[in-house]
Amino acid sequence: MMFERFTDRARAVVRCAVEQAEADGGRPVGTEHLLLAVLADGDGLARRVLTAAGLDADDLRARIRRHTGDGGTGLGEADAAALREIGIDLAAIVARIEDTFGPDALREAVPAPRRRWRLRRPLGGPLSPRSRTALELALREALRLRHRHIGTEHLLLGVLREGGGLGATVLTEAGADLDDLRRRVESALRTAA
Repeated sequence: MMFERFTDRARAVVRCAVEQAEADGGRPVGTEHLLLAVLADGDGLARRVLTAAGLDADDLRARIRRHTGDGGTGLGEADAAALREIGIDLAAIVARIEDTFGPDALREAVPAPRRRWRLRRPLGGPLSPRSRTALELALREALRLRHRHIGTEHLLLGVLREGGGLGATVLTEAGADLDDLRRRVESALRTAA
């Protein structure tokens, strides 16, 4: 696949994303795991850009936890506020569903692992469709920028360009403009070159 183009740091970020997903109950690696792994990369360009944009790693982690944690509704703050505007109390609905169907009734079901004949697991483990798209877009971003490697900055560009995953959602909820973040990453790349 394309992993041979990844820098050592980007490979470490993908491995960290896999570990995050496994710690998250064995769910497939999502864009949120890629974002958390980028944030965990101490001095990577992508993390520096996110920090310079005023984004706080702990805040983003908490936002992701609200979406994926126990009793999570899968709705963002803006969705909940819109429902409140029309008189729907989301917290009451969640409590009622959990009373009827039990705790974690709204948590996304983890699909049973498929049996595979191959013994060796590929790097990255099971990827969600959105994170697979984000990794493919990271490759496209590297090619567009005429880079021969894929670094953490390209991974972040892939998550931003994919735009529909939980990674992009929590960035938007935190007040980030995805297009502005893209410009900041590209500017940092030009400065670093």
